Amino acid sequence: MRVTNSIIYDTIKLRLSRITEELNKANTVVATGKRILKLSDDPVGLTQGLSIKSTLSNIEQMGRNITLGKSWLAASESAMTQVQDIISEAKALSVQMASDTAGEAERRSAAETVQNLLEEIVSLANTEVNGRYVFAGSETDTAPFSLESDNSVTYHGDNNPFTVKTGKDATVQVGSDGEAVFGTIGQPDDIFKAFNDLKTALEGDDISGIQAGMDDLDSRFDHITSRISDIGSKMLRMEIKENIFQDLNITNTERLSRIEDADITEAILDLRAKEVAYQAALSSASKVLQMSLLDYM
Repeated sequence: MRVTNSIIYDTIKLRLSRITEELNKANTVVATGKRILKLSDDPVGLTQGLSIKSTLSNIEQMGRNITLGKSWLAASESAMTQVQDIISEAKALSVQMASDTAGEAERRSAAETVQNLLEEIVSLANTEVNGRYVFAGSETDTAPFSLESDNSVTYHGDNNPFTVKTGKDATVQVGSDGEAVFGTIGQPDDIFKAFNDLKTALEGDDISGIQAGMDDLDSRFDHITSRISDIGSKMLRMEIKENIFQDLNITNTERLSRIEDADITEAILDLRAKEVAYQAALSSASKVLQMSLLDYM
C-alpha cells in the first residue's frame, strides 16, 4: 500500500491534536487541583461526588436553620429574663406600697411606675429577630401584642410556635405562642392583667389588692422561669445538633476531596511529561512537514 503525503499529514495532525488535548487536560488538572473534570474522567467518582455534594448542601441548610434557631432562642431568653427583672421590680415596689408607712399619694405615684413597667413588658413581648416576631406563634410578620386605649392588651399571633428543621424528620420550636408565655389574654394567668390589677389596687389605695397582686407576680415569675428553662434545654439540643453537623461537614468534605482532588505533585509531573511529549511531537512534525520529493532524490 502506497503511503501518500496526505495520509502522513493527517496522521501528524491527529497525533498533535491528541497530545494537545492531553496537555490541556493536564494543565487544567494542575490549575484546578481536580482530577475529575468531566463524566468520562471517572463516571463512578463523579456520581459519588455529586451525591456527597448534595449531602453537603443539606448539611449547610441545616446549619443555617440552627443558626437562625439559636438566634431566636437567645432573643426569647433575653426578653423573658428582662421580664423577670421587671416582675421583681414590681414585686419590690408592691412590698413597699403594702406597708402601712406608705400613703395614698405614694401609692398613686407607684401606679404610674407600674404602668411604665407594663408598657416595657408589652415592648419585650414584641421582640423581633431580623424583622420577625418571636412571640407571635407562626404569624411572625405581625406584632403579637398591642396595648389598647383602655390599657388592656390584645394578642394578634396564633398558637402555633415557629419551628425550624434540624434533620430529615426533626424540627425544633424556636418561636413561641405568645399566650403560652405571657398568659391567656384576659384570664387570671395573664401577666398584663396582673400588672393592670396591681395598678388599679395602687390607684385605689387598696392594700389587700396590692398584696393579692404580689402573689400574682410570684406566680407569673415562676411561670417565666419554667419557660426560660425550656429554652435552655432547646438551646442545648441545638448546640448538640450543630456539633454533629459540623463533624458531618468535615467528614463529607474529606470524602469529596479524596474522590475529586488530584495529587498535585503527581499532576505536575504528568504535566511536565505531557509538555515534553508535545514539544517532541512538534519537532518531529516540523521535520516531516518540511520533506519534499527533493529529499529523496
